Amino acid sequence: MATKRISGKKIRVLPGFRLTLGFTLFYLSLIVLIPLTAVFWKASTLTWAEFWHTITMPTAMASYRLTFGASFCAALVNAFFGLIVAWVLVRYEFFGKKIVDALVDLPFALPTAVAGITLASLYSDHGWIGQLLSPFGIKVANTQLGIFIALTFIGLPFIVRTVQPILEDLDPELEEAASSLGANRWQVFARVILPVITPALLTGFALAFARALGEYGSVIFIAGNIPMKTQITPVVIMGELDMFDYAKATALAVVMLVVSFVLLLGINLLQWWTNRYNASTLA
Repeated sequence: MATKRISGKKIRVLPGFRLTLGFTLFYLSLIVLIPLTAVFWKASTLTWAEFWHTITMPTAMASYRLTFGASFCAALVNAFFGLIVAWVLVRYEFFGKKIVDALVDLPFALPTAVAGITLASLYSDHGWIGQLLSPFGIKVANTQLGIFIALTFIGLPFIVRTVQPILEDLDPELEEAASSLGANRWQVFARVILPVITPALLTGFALAFARALGEYGSVIFIAGNIPMKTQITPVVIMGELDMFDYAKATALAVVMLVVSFVLLLGINLLQWWTNRYNASTLA
């Protein structure tokens, strides 16, 4: 707690509101607001016609569809399997549990370039996994499927680590009480467990989705950078930067920034509505 009372006198553990608010605004301005403002300012050097032509060129449009589509699908898959992984880690005891728990955090610690090289090696036509899929006509490396796998790999920990603490705090007696009242397993999950973990699940989904949108290192190695097919938006931006066309690069960055903000805002509003609905239901 930030404050406490001793003999009727309020003692502040942390500095006063104005000082801490000043530090907060200064830090956010330095780290977030100023860089984002610089992006918009650089993009404003283009005329509206140039800006519109840049953000709607065919390579850009194809990269938007691939980036947002693959990121959304990867986050959705992680939301399902991440919940299962978190459930197993919380509710069951088994040999090697601590090792599995540590492996979940591996995408956090692993450099993205290393992850990309590893995935590209495994899923290439001569890789350990790729050579098993090749006879069935399934190609992963240099395809959109490879991008989806890379984004799924880097996004899994966000779901698990967000949902896991909520499951640990969930009292099993609630489930036992529901079962004793005649609820089956699906009803217990849908009416007792799911309403409690939904806000955390949405938060993990939003974090995984946002992380996938900005991923570059692990994707570039497995995607192959094929224009109009496997070229994500960050790669298109890097291409403009390599040609020293900073205005066009920032124009594409503005589109990513605005769309990402709108999507994340929508998810946060949905999370807020879910919390409010659950609170009203419990009341």
